[in-house]
Amino acid sequence: MKKILFMVATCFLLSVMLLSCDQNPSFPGYTRTETGLYYKKITEGTGNPVQMGDIIHPRLAYYINDSLLFTTTALPERAIDQVHESLFPGDIYEAFAMMHVGDSMSFMISADSTFKKQFRAVELPPYIKPGDFLRWEVTIDDAMSQAAYTQKMQEEQAALAQKSQEEFEAYLAANGVKEENRHGSGIYYVCTKKGRGPKPGFKKEVKVHYTGKLLDGTVFDSSVERGEPIAFPLGVGRVIKGWDEGIALMTKGEKGILYIPFDLAYGTRDNGPIPAYSNLVFEVELVDFE
Repeated sequence: MKKILFMVATCFLLSVMLLSCDQNPSFPGYTRTETGLYYKKITEGTGNPVQMGDIIHPRLAYYINDSLLFTTTALPERAIDQVHESLFPGDIYEAFAMMHVGDSMSFMISADSTFKKQFRAVELPPYIKPGDFLRWEVTIDDAMSQAAYTQKMQEEQAALAQKSQEEFEAYLAANGVKEENRHGSGIYYVCTKKGRGPKPGFKKEVKVHYTGKLLDGTVFDSSVERGEPIAFPLGVGRVIKGWDEGIALMTKGEKGILYIPFDLAYGTRDNGPIPAYSNLVFEVELVDFE
């Protein structure tokens, strides 16, 4: 009888211990989900809940033990991501979907799964061992649906394009460039030194010296400074559209100034030292063609 009671008591104690382990995970203060994601609320947000498919702006950092591996504060622009189906149970996308706008939360997420299934690492870094966890500190600053985000981006791009166009027109007026200097799709060309002979035709190999400037006078590139003209086949898209149109207006030995609106230059994206939506000015010389 005593033996039976002892076994019952032992089983009961083990059950309590197992239940206690399940309810009190390995990370004090964190709660464990059924998928193995550990979470802890730091700051309660007042915004809308994050939905599957939302575009979010998270501020986040992740650590191994207490060593920082990455933080979005090191990025030149706000981080952006889209909430989608989990890549593995208990991953960061499951974590995002638990949050509201304005929330700050801490998560413990499998390190080896993160590196292998999310970062697609072939091998784990030497500082990551199987069974390790990454600690993610996450704040959601903004979240919106795909449709709302697309509309917002379109509105912002339209505003930037309008501003760039107005700056271009003001620059042309201030520098005495007239409508009669307008050609093709919207470039402006002013000849400063006449050349001779015919103009280069389609696919002709042209050699051009140039100095490229932003509207504020900043020089971003110059073949003149390098002492070597560039060569390219005309009209086949090897250069920006404004160049294909502008150089075709010139004769051998001719010099001039090309005024190119952003949409005929590098468009809506940064290109090295050239910011997005930049209108450009080129001092050009058609050295030769064949």
